[in-house]
Amino acid sequence: MLSQRRSPEDLSVLSEVAALLKFDGPPGRFLSKLLALQCRLAGADSSAVLHGDNDTGLEILAAYPPVRMGGGATDRIGRITPLCLKVLSSGEAAIAPLEPLQGPDASGRRHVIVIPVKKEDLVSAVAAFVVAAQGPMEIAAIRERLELFSFLGEHHELQLAVTEGRKALRRLTLTLEIISVVNRAAQFISAAMALCNEFADRMDCRRVSLGVLKGRSVRVRAMSRTDTFRPEMRLTQDIEAVMEECLDQDIEVLYPPAEDSSHVRRAAKQFAKRHGPLAVLSVPIRQNNDVAGVLTLERTPERPFTVEEIETIRLACDLCTPRLMELHKKDQWFGARAAVTARDGLATVLGPRHTWIKVWTVLILLVAGWLIFAKGDYRIDAPFIFQATVQQSVVAPFDTFIKDVSVEPGDSVQADETILGRLDTSELRLTLASLKAEQLGYQKQRAASMRDGKTAGAQIAQTQSDKLAADIRLIEFNRDQATLVAPISGWIVSKNLKRRLGAPVETGDVLFEIARIDALRAELFVPEESIARVLVGQTGELASVGHPDQKIRFTVQQINPIAEVVNQINVFKVRAKLHDQADWMRPGMEGVAKISAGKKPYVWIWFHRLADWLRMKLWI
Repeated sequence: MLSQRRSPEDLSVLSEVAALLKFDGPPGRFLSKLLALQCRLAGADSSAVLHGDNDTGLEILAAYPPVRMGGGATDRIGRITPLCLKVLSSGEAAIAPLEPLQGPDASGRRHVIVIPVKKEDLVSAVAAFVVAAQGPMEIAAIRERLELFSFLGEHHELQLAVTEGRKALRRLTLTLEIISVVNRAAQFISAAMALCNEFADRMDCRRVSLGVLKGRSVRVRAMSRTDTFRPEMRLTQDIEAVMEECLDQDIEVLYPPAEDSSHVRRAAKQFAKRHGPLAVLSVPIRQNNDVAGVLTLERTPERPFTVEEIETIRLACDLCTPRLMELHKKDQWFGARAAVTARDGLATVLGPRHTWIKVWTVLILLVAGWLIFAKGDYRIDAPFIFQATVQQSVVAPFDTFIKDVSVEPGDSVQADETILGRLDTSELRLTLASLKAEQLGYQKQRAASMRDGKTAGAQIAQTQSDKLAADIRLIEFNRDQATLVAPISGWIVSKNLKRRLGAPVETGDVLFEIARIDALRAELFVPEESIARVLVGQTGELASVGHPDQKIRFTVQQINPIAEVVNQINVFKVRAKLHDQADWMRPGMEGVAKISAGKKPYVWIWFHRLADWLRMKLWI
């Protein structure tokens, strides 16, 4: 195997390349180092990395040797601008002669080599190198040498991305570990202590304190590695002053401050001097975009908090806040939770935002006030049926059969004129003939006894004859009653007897019912839960099913004190006198009646049934 000893120059170049591969500083410094290496390899007098476009022009990102804008530098950049813009648009390297300058900065003839700087296959900038004029072969070799090391820029960007990714992963891992510890706690104090201890251990802090907003001020609720502390302690009061300074500004307060910071940190400065020296960081804890507390961290001034650490702390606080505030609200007693809920509700209603919520709240309050204080007519609903005030029944005078029926339900009848029907009298006639024949026999027997002077026999025969005469008169009376005549004027309200022609009837069976429709009343069926509010003399209105548009006024006359079961519901019958009577009203018609029971608040009218039901179910 052949080996070749590298020259010191080659070793120096390799060393610089290795250093650039490991460099993790800012891009500006990296580009300056890379340009210095490329100028050294290409023998270039000067170089620069530029980016821009036709509209905004070119801007220098880095230069070697470092230059200040103005004079010759500005003039030289102006002369290579067209070539740089061409390379930016085409993505191909270009070489062009550079005319010598006139004046004190004048130099010999030069060439400019412009190489595209690519990022993810897109041209993001160009690198321009000014070299001494040489032959075409030498210029091409220099360009190849410059392009050979252009990969270092892409490598540095990838290295920065990997470094940032690792930092983000470390921050995320740290945040998740802190959240895991906080979520394992079941009470607020335990969770707050766990949060403070975790931050103290992982951020190498001397002390970490957590304060929660109470009213308009912050109160310290937990300190790292401290089980008990008193609010009147000077340390506690100073920490609360630092927290309130952060609360008032609603932003992170850092001491010692960054160079470009303009926030007030007077309390943090005094605290750091009094209890330090210290580096102090206060981070607001936000819930629903409102500050709910403050986390204050302290450590030695030799290790001030970096931007990455502040971002990590902010992220961890934002993710832990929902759990902390949930436990804080849960651990409060009922009165405090109710007060917080009421305060949040009032803040929503009385604050400068949520206009529609305010409008709806006002409307709801107006409706609620109207329901509570406004009164309306309380009416008790009850079904009813029309009944005739005067109603008479026509019954069977004796046991017989229905022979004829002359009327139907709904027919009008006149007293002592209208024949309702006839009963069969065949059996009565036969019985009457038999009794008359028997009476005649006793009369003959009496006459014979009187002729023979048998006074006792004559008296017995007379007695039997008189008895038969009474029976004959009864049968004749029943025979006369077989023709049924209307006893009063009115309307037939009973069932149709024409379907029962020839049917047997017994003495006292109701055959016809006649009612006077010019004198009707209403019988209401009031449910038992409402009967206590019904009084004699109350008025109301009713409407029948057939004429719901016509309301008839009535007055309660009588209340039956005994409940009855109607349709499997306990009801009390209430008799009502009608104020008016229409021609269409008939006995038996049904509908709904509403009894006026006085003035009651609308909320009571609508919800008293529910309240009564709850009293029965809950026994209150």
